[in-house]
Amino acid sequence: MNVFLLHQSIHAAAESSFSRSGGPGGQNVNKVNTRVTLRLRLTDIDGLNEAELDRVRELLANRITNGDEIIINADEERSQKTNLERAYFRLEALIAAAARLPKHRRPGKPSRAAREQRLQAKRLHSRKKALRRIKPDE
Repeated sequence: MNVFLLHQSIHAAAESSFSRSGGPGGQNVNKVNTRVTLRLRLTDIDGLNEAELDRVRELLANRITNGDEIIINADEERSQKTNLERAYFRLEALIAAAARLPKHRRPGKPSRAAREQRLQAKRLHSRKKALRRIKPDE
């Protein structure tokens, strides 16, 4: 996955729309369309192979609509431009993180000291429990 190609592809394929944002902001909120909504159809993304696209679909299943689109909203800032940049950044980060394959985990072995420490803790626990038992000869 080439991050630069992914960046260009997302910017080219995503559709942005603007609406009025809620929350505090005075008259600015009532007059200016600062909220950004980005829609990106997964099939329009270049730079992802089929395996990466399947992984994106699997990991982002709760964010994908029935039309195979990801929708991102940004309305934190009062500036439309800043909200647009934030929305693109979040969309790119989501797709890049979901497409990245996890590293293959090679299981390690506990050290001799760690094994000995675990066994010592088990012995102490066993002794503590044994001291609590009532002995039959008493």
